[in-house]
Amino acid sequence: MDARFLGIAGLVETPSVAVVVDVMRAFTVAAWAFAQGAEKIVLAESLDEALALKTRHPDWVALKDGPRAPGFDTVNSPGLLRSIDLGGRTVVQKTTAGTVGALAVKEASLVLCASFVVAEATARLLRTRECDSVVFVVTGEDGHADEDLACAQYIARRATEAGADAADFLRRAGESRAAAELAEGVRQGVHPDDVALCLELDRFPFAMVATLEDSLMVLRPCAVPSLTGEASI
Repeated sequence: MDARFLGIAGLVETPSVAVVVDVMRAFTVAAWAFAQGAEKIVLAESLDEALALKTRHPDWVALKDGPRAPGFDTVNSPGLLRSIDLGGRTVVQKTTAGTVGALAVKEASLVLCASFVVAEATARLLRTRECDSVVFVVTGEDGHADEDLACAQYIARRATEAGADAADFLRRAGESRAAAELAEGVRQGVHPDDVALCLELDRFPFAMVATLEDSLMVLRPCAVPSLTGEASI
């Protein structure tokens, strides 16, 4: 598999297959939302769009980066989201990097959103689809976030080497600037367990596929066949 690792600014053309990585915290949060029962996640272009969607659909759950804000139900924290029952609900998510990266490749034939908690399922889906060329979008820090790059490199290796070890990649993520900022309270809207939750390898058995639906970029969980051909979920 030909794997390229690009920041959002480096996306000069639409890739055929894109894996958009945001470990801390957008796509760890998204995975937790599905685990808590969410049906789908709408990736908003802006805070204003997120609020407009929430106004039109009052039963939807809107979340954003940073501190709590009027109109939003919660924030982009896996530690906080894990206590919310989202059974059958639609979530609207707007974050600084992850949602921006996904929207930047919305015209791709296949868009996967990923973090360590869904790494194996994401790699397995790439193997199942026999993807020859994949662009990994490193969303954080203008493409330099080591936690996102480490996760992307691990998924790329795992897609071709079933026995690839995650230890060094998880170590890099744990020593990243984002991890330090979350642990030290530099960022707002943080739960003390957020870093640990973002570093839980393969916590969930599904991949996450984003597609355009009526002009909205919508993320859904995707059951991935196992090596024996049986569904993971």
